[in-house]
Amino acid sequence: MSRFVLITPNTDFDARVRQALAGGLPGGLQTFAAINPADPGELFANLNQERPEVLILGPGVPVEDALTLATVFGVQVPELSVVLVGEPDPSFVLLAMRAGIRDILSPESDPVQIRMQLERACQSFTSRSRTAAVQQSESPKGLVIGVFSPKGGVGKTTIATNIAIGLGRVAPMGVVIVDLDLQFGDVASGLYLNPEHTVTDAVSAAASQDSLVLKAFLTVHPGNIYALCGPRTPEEADDITPQQVTRLLEQLAEQFQYVVVDTAPGLPEVGLAALEQCTDVVWVTAMDVPSIRGLRSGLQILRRLDLLPESRHVVLNMADSKSGLSVQDVEATIGAPVDVSIPRSKAVAFSTNRGIPVLQDGRKDPAVKGLRQLVARFDPAWRATAQKKLHRRVVV
Repeated sequence: MSRFVLITPNTDFDARVRQALAGGLPGGLQTFAAINPADPGELFANLNQERPEVLILGPGVPVEDALTLATVFGVQVPELSVVLVGEPDPSFVLLAMRAGIRDILSPESDPVQIRMQLERACQSFTSRSRTAAVQQSESPKGLVIGVFSPKGGVGKTTIATNIAIGLGRVAPMGVVIVDLDLQFGDVASGLYLNPEHTVTDAVSAAASQDSLVLKAFLTVHPGNIYALCGPRTPEEADDITPQQVTRLLEQLAEQFQYVVVDTAPGLPEVGLAALEQCTDVVWVTAMDVPSIRGLRSGLQILRRLDLLPESRHVVLNMADSKSGLSVQDVEATIGAPVDVSIPRSKAVAFSTNRGIPVLQDGRKDPAVKGLRQLVARFDPAWRATAQKKLHRRVVV
């Protein structure tokens, strides 16, 4: 079994690596002179068969190819430690980290320096493998609360940010809100944040392999929560896949008691991937015919696809008795009861424009009561009581 795999056409560097291993670092070495990043099948076969601990991208491997290979390996073999041989330019280091490269080694390194770097890479491999095994066997996962609406303009982001702020009081620093409206998300403005990092960073190979790296990309909010805001430009959304979103939510659920997910209107692929990870779904509709009918259609589609989580919460937002519709009309149309009704409120609109959720603002308003009722549905005490009531109904 080869513990180390080296890609380089440079025979001198290959000799130095072999000398480093001979100097006291156990494990075989297999060298490839070159690998096509568009078709790394030979190397994948080697990794799957041999399960090496360290991949070294040596001198002679083009930087773009190295970053591509590291990103692909980060998804296929997440525990693998990838070491790149190159000059540690500060701007390049960030790109390398995002691609999942663990260390950068100078091409002029002598065998002693190489051995020390490879020892560290092996320790990193062991640590990640052990952590992953413990998380899979022992760690309870937090609630993943998705906020959905087939139609836009119903106050979905306002609901999501207030849920996160409310839960921040239940579990301080145990809450993260994720903006998965990847093209036009408003979580950052809704929380008055100017994030340094976004979802784009959080789905990188480095973050998907290491939850500590992922947590470094989160933004701390004064409401005792974390936020992961949407990409800076709509174009960045094209590079984020449903598989990456699935992995992201899995990681966050292992780290936080509550993961609140604000989604794009409709049912895009990324939204469906998020839905499959949700333990709870909050369906938001306004008190108008288009949004109510849209919710009915969306629920019908998801029932046919068998994608509806058992724990669902229907929120009637901006409820207004003067709209010509009643709560009963809404329930009859969507075929489900309304769990929480939040009245139309100037205070909520004002707080949204300020970037301070009304539950953080602390002002008194009829809408606040409805929002608190919604947040309470995710409190462990409320859920335990609800489960007991359900159990009694089943027994009777």
